[in-house]
Amino acid sequence: MTDRSPLRDLSAPPFVTRHVGPSDAEQARMLQAVGYASVADLVAVAVPGAIRADKPLDLPRAASETEAVAELRDLAGRNRVLTSMIGLGYHDTITPAVIRRNLLENPGWYTAYTPYQPEISQGRLEALLNFQTMVSDLAGLDVAGASLLDEATAAAEAMTLAHRAGRGRGVRFVVDADALPQTKAVLATRAEPLGIELVEADLAAGLPEGDLFGVLVQYPGASGRLAGFQAVAEAAHERGALVVAAADLLALTLLEAPGTLGADIAIGSTQRFGVPLGFGGPHAAYMAVREGLQRQLPGRLVGVSKDADGHQAYRLALQTREQHIRREKATSNICTAQVLLAVIASMYAVYHGPEGLRRIAQRVHRHAAVLAAGLRAGGVEVVHDEFFDTVRAHVPGRAGEIVAAAVALGVNLRQDGPDHVGVTCDETTTAGHLRDVWEAFGCADAVLDDLDTATADALPAGLLRTTGYLTHPVFSAHHSETSMLRYLRRLQDKDIALDRSMIPLGSCTMKLNATTEMEPITWPEFAGVHPYAPAGQAEGYLRLIGDLESWLAEVTGYAAVSLQPNAGSQGEFAGLLAIRAYHRANGDDARDVCLIPSSAHGTNAASAVMAGMRVVVVACDDQGNVDVPDLTAKIAKHADRLAAIMVTYPSTHGVYEETITEICELVHQAGGQVYVDGANLNALVGLAKPGWFGADVSHLNLHKTFCIPHGGGGPGIGPVAVREHLARYLPSHPMESGPVGPVSAAPYGSAGILPISWAYVRMMGADGLRAATEQAILSANYVARRLAPHYPVLYTGREGLVAHECIVDLRQITKDTGVTVDDVAKRLIDYGFHAPTMSFPVAGTLMIEPTESEDLAELDRFCDAMIAIRGEIGKVADGTYDRDDNPLRNAPHTAESLLADPWPHSYTRTEAAYPVPDLTDAKYWPPVRRIDQAYGDRNLVCACPPLEAYED
Repeated sequence: MTDRSPLRDLSAPPFVTRHVGPSDAEQARMLQAVGYASVADLVAVAVPGAIRADKPLDLPRAASETEAVAELRDLAGRNRVLTSMIGLGYHDTITPAVIRRNLLENPGWYTAYTPYQPEISQGRLEALLNFQTMVSDLAGLDVAGASLLDEATAAAEAMTLAHRAGRGRGVRFVVDADALPQTKAVLATRAEPLGIELVEADLAAGLPEGDLFGVLVQYPGASGRLAGFQAVAEAAHERGALVVAAADLLALTLLEAPGTLGADIAIGSTQRFGVPLGFGGPHAAYMAVREGLQRQLPGRLVGVSKDADGHQAYRLALQTREQHIRREKATSNICTAQVLLAVIASMYAVYHGPEGLRRIAQRVHRHAAVLAAGLRAGGVEVVHDEFFDTVRAHVPGRAGEIVAAAVALGVNLRQDGPDHVGVTCDETTTAGHLRDVWEAFGCADAVLDDLDTATADALPAGLLRTTGYLTHPVFSAHHSETSMLRYLRRLQDKDIALDRSMIPLGSCTMKLNATTEMEPITWPEFAGVHPYAPAGQAEGYLRLIGDLESWLAEVTGYAAVSLQPNAGSQGEFAGLLAIRAYHRANGDDARDVCLIPSSAHGTNAASAVMAGMRVVVVACDDQGNVDVPDLTAKIAKHADRLAAIMVTYPSTHGVYEETITEICELVHQAGGQVYVDGANLNALVGLAKPGWFGADVSHLNLHKTFCIPHGGGGPGIGPVAVREHLARYLPSHPMESGPVGPVSAAPYGSAGILPISWAYVRMMGADGLRAATEQAILSANYVARRLAPHYPVLYTGREGLVAHECIVDLRQITKDTGVTVDDVAKRLIDYGFHAPTMSFPVAGTLMIEPTESEDLAELDRFCDAMIAIRGEIGKVADGTYDRDDNPLRNAPHTAESLLADPWPHSYTRTEAAYPVPDLTDAKYWPPVRRIDQAYGDRNLVCACPPLEAYED
C-alpha cells in the first residue's frame, strides 16, 4: 500500500515561495547572523511603532499561479478586440514573431536595468543607438534622444525646451488646431503652472500675431489633413521662435522630413513600429533636434566613445541623470524612458529595413486612398484631398449612426462630433476592412479592384520625400529571421540582466519579474485594445484597473488611486498638481513653497518646479535624517506660503526615520500637505501605510515594488495615490475636462503592463506581500552585517539596523588608497555583477538593495565578491599591487585584453579574470574595457558610426 496524503498536502507551493528567494532554513541562518530569533523580532525593532499598521491588509486570498492565469484569461476574454481604425496617434501593428518572442518576451531584455554601467550594457546601448539613428534619419534632424514616454508628454517636453532656448521671446506657444486632442490636453496641464500661454490656431491661415517662443505643427494632422509647414516655419523663425513638428515616423518614409521643412524639433510616437496598442501603452516616444539644441534634450542620449584599449564603445552622454545633479534647475524630471519599447521599434526598422518600411507605408496609404475613393463613389463627402492614412468624412447628422454600424461589423471608427467620422488605416488593414467601412457608410456597392486601379495616391507632390534614410548597414543586414535572431542574441549576450545575476541597486528594487506575471501582456485580448475604444469593449481592462486601484489604495492607506502616470516622474508631477489645485480651491493661491530634504531623489525638486512651486531645501543631520530643527525653522519662515513637503520614506539613506509622524504634524499645522515619495515602498508594504501615518499623497513605482520589470531603462508606471480631500484633483481623462488635466496621453497610462502588477498582488495576497517586505528588510540587514567589518555602513537606525537597503562608505578607502567607487563598480563586473548604485545619495558610496527575491547563495556570492575586492584594496594599500596598475584600476578585463602578449601587468591573468573559483563555471565576459566618458562628451556622436569607424 502507498501512503494517502490529503489533497491539501499535494497542492503546489504558494507563489510567495517562488517569489521570495530564501527558504525557511536560509532565513533562519540569516536571522542568526543578524542576531534576531525571528523576522517578527527584527521588524519590531527596525520599523518604528508609530507608523506600524495594526491590522492585516484587506486583500483577496492569495491565488495560485494557475488560478491567477485563469482569472486573467477571464478578464482578457471580457475585452472585445475589434479592428481599430480610430487612429489619433495609435495604430494596430504587426510585431514580428522573432522580435516578440526573443525580445519582448525575453527576460534577457526585459529584466535589464538602465545602462548607467555602460560596460555591461553594450547590447541595449547599440539597440538604442539604432533607435536614435532611425529617428534622426527619418526626422531629418541632427540628434535624437533614446526615447521619451508618449507623444503628448514629448510635445510638452518640446514646448519647455523651446521656452528655455527662446528666452525673451514671450510666454506664448502656438499649437496647431489640427494637433492630436490628447496632446493639446497634456500641453495645457504642463503649460499652466509654468506661466506658458497656449494659443490654438489654424496654421493653414498662418501664425497669429504677437510674440511667441514656439509653435507646434501636426504632420500629418489629426484630421488626416496633409500639408507642408515651410511658410509657418519661416514666419516663426523670423520672430525668433522654434518650430516643433509632431510627425508620424511611418509617414516620413514617404514624406519629406520635418527638418527639411524647417522644424527645429521633431517629436512623436514610434508605437506603429511593431509595438502593440496595449490600451494606450507603454510606447516609446521620440524627440530629435537640430544642431545646437542637443544639450537641452530631456531624458537620455546614447553616445559613442572609446574604451581603455581605444575600441569603440557606447554609453549615456551629456545630461544623463542630470535631474539628480541640477535638481530644481533640471531641464526635465524625466527619469524613466521607454527603453524596451524603443528597442522593439528600432529592431522593427532593422528587420524591415528602409525598403520594407516604405512598402508598409505605401500599403497603408493605398488602403486610405482607395477607401476615400469608395466613399466618394458612394456619395460621401471626403473633407481632405491630400492625406497619408486618415480619411475624414463629412456626414451631416449621421456620424453616430455610422460609427455604430461599423461596430456591428467589427470595426471601430472615430466620431468627430455629429457630422464627421474619421477612418485611419494601418499595417493590419485589409480589403475586407475597407468593405466593412463602406458598408457602414452605406457605400457597399464600391468595387475595390476597379477603385484601386483608377485611384491615384493622395500625397502632395511637393511633399514627397527626396532625402534618404536608414542608410547605415545595420538596417540592411538582418532581414532574414536567422540573421535577426542571431543579432538579438549577440546583443543580449553583451549585457548583464536579472536572468544572469543579482542586480543590487539601491533605490531601484531589481526584484523577480515572474514569468506568470509577464505572460498576459502579449495576449491579443490585452495587447490589441485601442486606448479610445468604447468602454464597453474594455470591460476586462476596466475590471483589472479597478481591482488594482482598490488594492493599491488598501496597501497604501489612501482613498483613491490614478494609474494614469506612466512613470514615477509623472506620478510625482500629478501628486504635486493635486496639492496645488487643493490649495487654490481653498483660496490659498500664494502657497507655492515645497520643502525638500537635501537627500531627496533629484526628480522631486524638478517635479516641484514643473508644478509651479519654489523649492526650499531642508538639511539632513549626521545620521541622514531630516534635520527637524532646520525643518521647523524653514516652516516658520515660509508658513504662509508653504504648499508641501516631499519626503522619501524610508529615507533615501535607507533608514526608517523615527520622526516621520512629527514631520507630518509640523507641516499640517502650518497648512501644508505631505508628499511621501513611494520609491522605497518595498520596505513598507504590509507593515505600514503612508496614508495612515500622516501623508496626503504618494506616487508608487510599479516598476519597483510591484514587479513591472525595468526593461533596460523603461517602461515604468508611477500611479498617484491620495487621501479623500485630494481625490477630485487626480489627473483627468485626456478627452474630458477636470480640475486637473491629464499627465499622459492615454486614460490609464501604460495599461498594457498593468496585468503584471495585478498578477503579483493577486498571487501574493496580504500575507505574501508582508512576507516579501520582511524578507527585503532581513536581506538588507544580512548584507550590511556581512559587509560591515570590511566597509563602513554609513547610516543606520535603531540598534544599528537599516531598512531595505544599505549604504557602504568608500570615502576613507579612496583617501587612503586611491581606489574609487568607480574602481569597485568596474571590478564587480569581473566577478559577474552589476554594481550597486554609485555615489547616490552620498558621493563616494555604494547603495545596495538586495530585495526579497535573491536566495542566500546569491546574497553570499555578492558579499563574497565585495569582501574579495576589499582584500584587493588591501593589497593596493600595502604595496602588493601598484596604485596605478592593479586589477581594480584596470577593471573590467575583456577576453581580448587577457590574451595580450606580453602581459603588461604585475598581477596575473588569473587574478584578473577569475578572482574567485566559481567564476570558472559561469564567467561573464564584458565586451569592452572601461569607457572614457569625457572623450565621448568632447567628441559627441549620437548615431550609428560609419563603417570606417568599425574598420579603425
